[in-house]
Amino acid sequence: MERSAFRVSGFLALALVFADVVALWLLAKSGQPNPWLLLGLGLLFAVLVTGFAVVNPNQARVVQFFGRYVGTIRTAGFHWTVPFSTRRRLSLRVSNFESARLKVSDADGNPVEIAAVVVWRVIDSGKAIFAVDNHVQYVAVQAEAAVRHLATCYPYDAHQPGQTSLRDGAQVSEELTAELRERVALAGVEVLESRITHLAYAPEIAQAMLARQQASAIVAARFKIVEGAVGMVGEALERLRTQNVVDLDEERKAQMVANLLVVLCGDRAAQPVVNTGTLYG
Repeated sequence: MERSAFRVSGFLALALVFADVVALWLLAKSGQPNPWLLLGLGLLFAVLVTGFAVVNPNQARVVQFFGRYVGTIRTAGFHWTVPFSTRRRLSLRVSNFESARLKVSDADGNPVEIAAVVVWRVIDSGKAIFAVDNHVQYVAVQAEAAVRHLATCYPYDAHQPGQTSLRDGAQVSEELTAELRERVALAGVEVLESRITHLAYAPEIAQAMLARQQASAIVAARFKIVEGAVGMVGEALERLRTQNVVDLDEERKAQMVANLLVVLCGDRAAQPVVNTGTLYG
């Protein structure tokens, strides 16, 4: 787990270094310098100059002292920390990762191409450095694994009302983000957002699936047309009866219904035929 490292102002330590250098110079200028005092000032100089660290905004320094994790410096500025320690830079900036176009099978077994973009940042520097080998590569691998798993859980298109499909962007993105957060928590990474950026059938079945979608759309449109035509015909017959416009027997009603349905449901403009004879002629 991340913890704060010991630090003081780097300018204060720099002033001590300057004072130590002046003391060494004065001691060296003296006729017979004390060797123990000279050694002590030299060791102090070595201790002071090995503890400086510069931290940029949105950056952290992970401090290790002979392999032991000492802590992390997050505050931007010029600092002095544990001497003779190693200080590894770690970016805390928000980063993007866009996966390649992955070819997977959806819940129906159809091959699809899918890609996603993941927005993430480091929130625990200790885990990011020591829990995984490379936290950037870890996020990339886990993101692709999560996208593959998500694609196998849902079909490309919803076949039933209320069914979730890969084309339901908001819901699918929420599930992808939740799964990614669980996967990368080990590396001290927080996933801010994830979205599907590319979704399409694989080229080998794209034409067949396009024809299937067109056929489904045509059937749905025809269903709505027939439903509306039946309602219009029923209303027309009811008005003719209630307003006593014409009295039709069952045979003529059937013929009128057939004619109206042909006119209303046809995909071409109807050609009118004028009957100059009697109604039954």
